Amino acid sequence: MQVTLWRPLRGRGLEGHKFRRQHPIGKYVVDFVCLEKRLVIELDGSQHLEQQAYDADRTKWLESEVYGVLRFWDNEVFAEP
Repeated sequence: MQVTLWRPLRGRGLEGHKFRRQHPIGKYVVDFVCLEKRLVIELDGSQHLEQQAYDADRTKWLESEVYGVLRFWDNEVFAEP
């Protein structure tokens, strides 16, 4: 699923903003990040149903570091990129 979302993001494809893929921030590796805008995009698959507390803690930490976090389910990106 990451490839489906990466295509429009790479090469400054989203309104000229540079995104990085699989980028470390603190002790986490995020799916996508625009460092300039401090925006993280996370894609969640079915395994995330079992780790919602971990994801909530991760999001809370990223937000404490002044990152906005957008989460999408894999099937959402596949159905409507």
